[in-house]
This record gives sequence, structure tokens and C-alpha cells, in this order.
Amino acid sequence: MKLFLAIISFLFVGLKASPQTGSINFPIGSKKPLPNEAVATFSEGCFWHAEIVFQSLDGVRDAVSGYAGGTDTNPSYEKVAHGNTGHAETVQVYYDPSKITYETLVKAFFASQNPTTLNRQGNDAGTEYRSVAFYRNEKEKQIIESEIKRLTDSKMYKDKIVTEIVPFKKFYAAETYHQEYIHFNPDNGYVQNVSIPEFLIFKKTFKANYKQ
Repeated sequence: MKLFLAIISFLFVGLKASPQTGSINFPIGSKKPLPNEAVATFSEGCFWHAEIVFQSLDGVRDAVSGYAGGTDTNPSYEKVAHGNTGHAETVQVYYDPSKITYETLVKAFFASQNPTTLNRQGNDAGTEYRSVAFYRNEKEKQIIESEIKRLTDSKMYKDKIVTEIVPFKKFYAAETYHQEYIHFNPDNGYVQNVSIPEFLIFKKTFKANYKQ
């Protein structure tokens, strides 16, 4: 989503949505916290994509786009895009552990990206697009490590998984216009040509309970 991608998005923004778009459900997160709610934090490239991946899963109340992993205490999209804040585009996932497990979220995290590409996902390049799994306790760390071992042993990828496993410290919510971006901007060129196709591939290949 750097400048050249923003230009592409601008050029496509007036195009009519593809026939697929109307039949896709892009659920909006609920802002009302649930009792006994748990939180997970992941970075996997563009947070627009990550947001709909997790919000599509039954048991996830909301996935908030934002920034984490860096040192800047007042990050903005423009600052993070310059690559000198240390932050990655991130989603904070609020979920009901009685409906969906942390293990499932971790599997969805790896299934919705290419974890072997260093500091990039597709055409989105830079440290802000790196793959990071943040953990809040030792059990979560073990689950992440176990999934990486499972994927490595399965030889699913020819290259080494480069996902960072990092203790969670602080999450900063992104600007309002980034939240639920795909739901509110389905005709945007980047959304039409990158975000939606990636989401459809994920939903077709990852077996899970999805929101109706």
C-alpha cells in the first residue's frame, strides 16, 4: 500500500465492483466487549487484509487495524509507511475462547499469508509488512512455535518461515479511515485486485467456521 500502490488504487477506484463482490460478506466488528473475552495480536502484511481474515471467523468479535512492534509512541500511517518507527501493520483480535481457540487463530494467521517472505507480502514491501506473531504468555508462544514446526515438517514451503515470535508490549489503533476499510471501500482498486482475491483464496483453502 505504498505510494505506487496508492496510485494504482486511485486509478481503479472508479471501476465497478466485480460480480463476486456483492456475494461476499465482510462482517463489521462489534465494539461491545464480551465477557471473558481474549485478545490476540498478529502482523501479516496489509492490515486491511488481516482484518477481514480474522473478522470472518466465527467467535471473533472484532479485529482492529493498527501498529505494533516498534518504538514510536505516537505512530501514524504516514510515519509507519516510512519504515523508521519499527512498527508493523497489525491487527488486534478480540475473540471468545469458548467459540474459537488461540490455536485456530494461529493457524489462520499462517494460512492467510506467505510467512517465508522477509519484510513483505506480495507487492507490499518494507519492515512494516513483516510477519509477526505476538504472544502474551508462554502457552501462546509454544502454540506459535508448534505451528511453525508443523508447517516446516510438512514441507509446505520450500523456503524457511521468517515469522517473528515477539512478546506483546503495546498496540496502537490505526486511523479511523483504516477500520473496516474493505467493508466500506469494496470498489477500491487495491481492495478489488489484491485484498479480495487474497481473502477468497484464504476462505477456500482454510477450513473453519465462518460467520454467515
